[in-house]
Amino acid sequence: MTTVRITRTALTRGTLAALSGLLAGFAALTVAELVSAAVRPEASPVTAVGGAAIDRTPAGVKDFAIRNFGENDKLVLQLGIVVTLALFALAVGLLALRHRRTGSAAVLAFGVVGVASAVSRPDSTGVVDGLPSLVGAVAGAVLLYVLIGRLTRPRRVPGEEEARDESGWDRRGFLVAATAAAAASTVAGAVGRTLNGRSAQDAVASREAARLPAPASPAKPIPAGAQLRVPGLPPFTTPNSKFYRVDTALVVPKVDADSWRLRIHGKGVRRDLEFTYQDLLDRPLIEREITLCCVSNEVGGPYIGHARWIGVRLADLLKEAGVKPPSRGGKADQIIARSVDGMTLGTPVEDVMDGRDAMLAVGMNGEPLPFVHGFPVRMLVPGLYGYVSACKWIEDIELTTFDDYDAYWVKRKWARKAPIKTQSRIDTPKPFGRPEAGTVMVAGVAWAQHRGIEKVEIRVDDGPWRPAQLAEQDTVDTWRQWSYPWKATPGGHTLTVRATDGTGEVQTEKRTKTVPDGASGWHSVVVTVD
Repeated sequence: MTTVRITRTALTRGTLAALSGLLAGFAALTVAELVSAAVRPEASPVTAVGGAAIDRTPAGVKDFAIRNFGENDKLVLQLGIVVTLALFALAVGLLALRHRRTGSAAVLAFGVVGVASAVSRPDSTGVVDGLPSLVGAVAGAVLLYVLIGRLTRPRRVPGEEEARDESGWDRRGFLVAATAAAAASTVAGAVGRTLNGRSAQDAVASREAARLPAPASPAKPIPAGAQLRVPGLPPFTTPNSKFYRVDTALVVPKVDADSWRLRIHGKGVRRDLEFTYQDLLDRPLIEREITLCCVSNEVGGPYIGHARWIGVRLADLLKEAGVKPPSRGGKADQIIARSVDGMTLGTPVEDVMDGRDAMLAVGMNGEPLPFVHGFPVRMLVPGLYGYVSACKWIEDIELTTFDDYDAYWVKRKWARKAPIKTQSRIDTPKPFGRPEAGTVMVAGVAWAQHRGIEKVEIRVDDGPWRPAQLAEQDTVDTWRQWSYPWKATPGGHTLTVRATDGTGEVQTEKRTKTVPDGASGWHSVVVTVD
């Protein structure tokens, strides 16, 4: 009986020690959340550690995450961080049961990781960003020390020198302390989230108050024949809510347009310029149809969308600052665009100033930019992949050279220059579909921004290439829909598509991965005809 009692007691204390670790971890995070409200939301440990993890993740791993988790990659990362913290907290609780001070010190050590992550982020405002992680870690370490003390010290009874209950530890004291800690931590977390939420209210209000003026240069109407009436085809214009999102922001920045500023400076700039949001709205605006796509888009992938954008010509702003392209003797050949979250994108000056509709966009499909797509202002350069041209939440433009500076993605082994490759995709029938024999409409989209699509061809199995019917082309900066009426016969078949761009270049068959400058190859789907 004695052996059984000791075993049960040890099991109970071990379980409660692990619970103590969880409570300490919970307290550390919630106290840090509360303190971050006084610093800035981006300084909270989960955001800081998550951002640091993204920064240090190899390009191939990031590409894998985007390919497999899509726009949920940030959620998966956050869940992974929380699960890792929970497992760490459980282990620290068990460690503290045997080595109380060492366990508490481990909590402090993990807090140091949070501090280092926060102050090393590209958007860090300094050592103050480490304060939430530091204060949270101290709170967690103290709580763990107190709770473990209730599991290892005898219960004191008034009038007696020392007393123990049957288990040999202060059961009541532990329960009281644990309950109080859980309640206080929950309140601290709730207050912190509320205060951090309020900090974004000004940004939300500024977006709601924004009114886009009529463009001085409106977009031409989309041709009626640009949208084919084929079930399974995406709409020519992608709704804002359906537009893809690929970026490294763990928390979407909410920027107050009233306090936002954009600075233009650097090599070849005769005079630095600074603009407010209203300054841009007061300028002559252009409205253009532009298709964007991500360099992480696999062959046949979904990370492409089309919208009608409104903004200010970027070349006009650069000319006002005295900037010249390299072809005209300019000192800078690279634009470094900086986001409020510290992201840097490098864009060739020549491409921005060669006459294409590169812009600082303020509107998307008739409304101010959504926060997830860069409100208040983002950059767009037709014909270039987003990672070298489409800086969201932009706040700084520096003129420099490719020799002098490597932007964020270039440091991670992506190419410095990334013109969009000629690509095409089959949207219907879907892979492994089972259409019925007879005429089956095969359809999809093709794109080669700033060159346009001249021809699309379809091949069934190993047969000859057949020309597809093209929808009307809007502009060379937009994607183009196509269709092909296929006389489907029973059995398994492979459908393959390829496109030819406006320069006469045929889409290559050579299959490459997305790293370093975008995927290439023909898209195929396998179907079984019943």
